Amino acid sequence: MVLGTAPLILDRVSGGQIKHSKINKTLSLELDPEGGRLIVGSTPRILPTHLRYSAQAGTLVYFSNPTTMHYRARRGIMNRCFFVPASLALILSFLSPIESEAQWLSDVRLTANSGDSYTSDNNAWCVASIGDNVHVVWYDDRDGNWEIYHKHSADGGLTWGTDTRLTTDDATSRYPSVALSNAAVHVVWSDGRDGFTEIYYKRSTDGGLTWGADTRLTNHPAYKYSPSIAVSGSVLYLVWADERNGNLDIYSKHSSDGGLTWSADTQVAIHPAYSAAPSVAISGSVRHVVWEDNRTGDFEIYYSNSPDSSGKPLTNSTSSSRYPSVAASGSVVHVSWWDNRDGNWEIYYKRSPDGGITWGSDVRLTDDAAWSESPSIAASDSAVHVVWWDSRDGSIEIYYKRSTDSGLTWSTDTRLTNSGADSKYSSVAVSDTVVHVVWRDDRDGNREIYYTRSPATSPTSIQEKGSEVPGVISLWQNYPNPFNPSTTIEFELPQNAFAVLKVYDFLGQEVGTLVEQDLPPGRYRVPWNAAQLPSGVYVYRLQAGQMSQSQKLVLLK
Repeated sequence: MVLGTAPLILDRVSGGQIKHSKINKTLSLELDPEGGRLIVGSTPRILPTHLRYSAQAGTLVYFSNPTTMHYRARRGIMNRCFFVPASLALILSFLSPIESEAQWLSDVRLTANSGDSYTSDNNAWCVASIGDNVHVVWYDDRDGNWEIYHKHSADGGLTWGTDTRLTTDDATSRYPSVALSNAAVHVVWSDGRDGFTEIYYKRSTDGGLTWGADTRLTNHPAYKYSPSIAVSGSVLYLVWADERNGNLDIYSKHSSDGGLTWSADTQVAIHPAYSAAPSVAISGSVRHVVWEDNRTGDFEIYYSNSPDSSGKPLTNSTSSSRYPSVAASGSVVHVSWWDNRDGNWEIYYKRSPDGGITWGSDVRLTDDAAWSESPSIAASDSAVHVVWWDSRDGSIEIYYKRSTDSGLTWSTDTRLTNSGADSKYSSVAVSDTVVHVVWRDDRDGNREIYYTRSPATSPTSIQEKGSEVPGVISLWQNYPNPFNPSTTIEFELPQNAFAVLKVYDFLGQEVGTLVEQDLPPGRYRVPWNAAQLPSGVYVYRLQAGQMSQSQKLVLLK
């Protein structure tokens, strides 16, 4: 684990020492003069140096009767006294600009063969999800040539079915993209069986159990690249890069009957320039397309939401803006790309609140001296999720960050992988409150497909219980307690506040976010289902502005 180690359960911290009653031992606390990091105990335990009290997340949990605790490290890194009521649990965070990947499930290796397995570029999605159904596609040369493969999980990514080979021709099939609508699974890819690479399509109407025949969607003696597909109900939109005019242009087509029939090809980017890496999203009946384009000399990001539009620029810098990814939720459109305007490649973001009519300013999402590339973006209601690959750690790793207010503010970076090898070309999907990520990984000596997901808790809803305004913040004991697997948590807010209700295991690792939104004063009831968690003692913590309370609960299976 990197910059976010498993915590200790403390009784008292004071004067540069930690008293740990379970092992009846006092551990020294000092600053490593070489690395500038904190060392706990006789065996060095590396923790981040930027120590501060956090009301948001926990990595050290303190359960005890003493009413005060002191934590002091050398060089003035920390010198504070916290007052802790005996009935509460104080959660302390050791935070750097990187959040711990302990909040995510362990990496799952989806492929295991002697060939190489690849996900597509970030313009397309190699993972899609609805409810507990997660579908992953990739291309693979285990059979001597490149073929398209599919894998399905019916329980939210906890267990997986076998690999299904979708193509069976002797040519090269690459760059798949997948989209879901209820039980319909739609897959497109680039295929060389006809001499030139053409765009092919295949669908399943029963959640991936059986598949229809391959359908050739393009028919022109030129090369086609980078297909991306999106679906809303029975409406599908497909975009790709096409060389039929002598240079790369963006083309699209659509189906209004779930993929049974398709429209003619339509040129999106009508300009004698290099246009590539298209990405598409649908919100209602509106399709949103972004791509990279060098018509002004530098590569810029372009956008179109109309079949008769050749696009308008979203970026305008003297550097290169490359490989965009687009998502839409309601009228809000989200675009992310990588950009070298700052001297190295960083991840940038831009949003439109009105369906692509007007756009906000460019927002830089990463800020480190290394390269950050190939973002993939997904949105659900006001939650926006971005993953990318990043070289700040020496090796290339997958990183993640999110916004809970439709892209207005963003969390810190979360490192998802720690393999020491190259982890690249990540793809993200979201269903309910669960985020699913797949990528290509070199840790096994060859390139394999890996998967992870955000904490395994079921989505919750908030029910306002009463209109009476309480005088103070209150967090009630959950009921029933002990419970299996569902319980209810109630709390009261005395004033308008951004409320965060999270659950942590006994080591202080976050296992669920139940509430994270602005709430008016009142009393609230939140159900929680922990069916996918093991038995044990957990802590739930409510933070509302500067006020917070915590309680323990017991999951007994």
